[in-house]
Amino acid sequence: MKATFVLGRIAGVRVGVHWSVLFIFGIIVFGLSQGRLPETYPGRAWAVYWAAGLCTAVVFFASLLAHELAHAVVARRNGVEVDDIVLWLLGGAARLRTEAPSPGAELRIAGVGPLVSLLLGGLFALGAWLLDLASGPGVVVEMVAWLAGINVLLAVFNALPAAPLDGGRLLRAFLWWRTGDRLRATAGATAAGRVLGWLLVVLGLIAFMRTGAFGGLWLALIGWFLIAAATAEGRQAQLRGVLAGVPVRDAMTPGPLTVPADTTVAAFLTDPRYRYRHSAFPVTDDGAAPVGLVTLDGARRVPEADAHAHAHALRVRAVMVPLSQVTVVGPDSPLADLLPRMEPGAEHRVLVVDDGRLVGIVSLSDISRAVTWLMHTAPGRRGGP
Repeated sequence: MKATFVLGRIAGVRVGVHWSVLFIFGIIVFGLSQGRLPETYPGRAWAVYWAAGLCTAVVFFASLLAHELAHAVVARRNGVEVDDIVLWLLGGAARLRTEAPSPGAELRIAGVGPLVSLLLGGLFALGAWLLDLASGPGVVVEMVAWLAGINVLLAVFNALPAAPLDGGRLLRAFLWWRTGDRLRATAGATAAGRVLGWLLVVLGLIAFMRTGAFGGLWLALIGWFLIAAATAEGRQAQLRGVLAGVPVRDAMTPGPLTVPADTTVAAFLTDPRYRYRHSAFPVTDDGAAPVGLVTLDGARRVPEADAHAHAHALRVRAVMVPLSQVTVVGPDSPLADLLPRMEPGAEHRVLVVDDGRLVGIVSLSDISRAVTWLMHTAPGRRGGP
């Protein structure tokens, strides 16, 4: 899940939001302001209900962010790198760059999220009780009580032993500890995820057909998400097993054609060396030092006014993806660790750098070729160590 826009960094972790958050945010605001709050405490001005619903939705997403930040912080303390956190339609996801080094680390990383949500639920419940004792505004008491209930529900749901939920990670940690085989443990957790997903789909559809309530469709949607996510996680685990022990240098395209940073965009687009070979090229400065990545599509998207006014002056460095936004690895880095970070699109090529020098480039097609070769010519490697 890729962020639509980035909020910034918290505790050193990049936090982004997917556009689908607007959908669930609107449902929460509307449901509270036009349903629960006026039904429980009628007679207030409509602006009070809308303001209360808006504030409650904001605090809810802050709770989700705290849940995911807990995963990220504990992951880093256990030697696992974190790419980012993305809030989206069905909650949030902390994208880990590497696997947990041991079942114990997996247990700690997975378990802290539900614990944080449970703690927040308890704090909100205590707050609602104290506000009620102090005869606080009824709408505010209801807001805090709703936040208590939703955080406890979030903790309980995430603790279900099925991937990709936190409970699935806990199940994988247990199976990994029992069997000593991370791949088999992942297969067990993903199978549980698919079973739970289908159960939710069936229950949701039955509930919708019997009552016509929207909640049934929502339950089925959550189940479908679990099925898809568990299946994808299982496939990625299989790929990691196939690629276990393979360094990046074995899959990269060595000595890629580069573009000097001071080349004009016009020259880049008309040079046959670039037009007919690839869709993305490393950009270098001062010899072999990479400074970014330029794509043909990115260069062609130069605003028309700039293209006419600066056809022979606009440089590639002005339209490239800067190195800070490009994934950079060493030639001896594990190829399997690249899988969670690879995305479709020319702008997501991975640059391979050794002692400051560009030595290769990796695309999804390179990894696909490596997997195909290993599966067909080295069957003994399947399943990993």
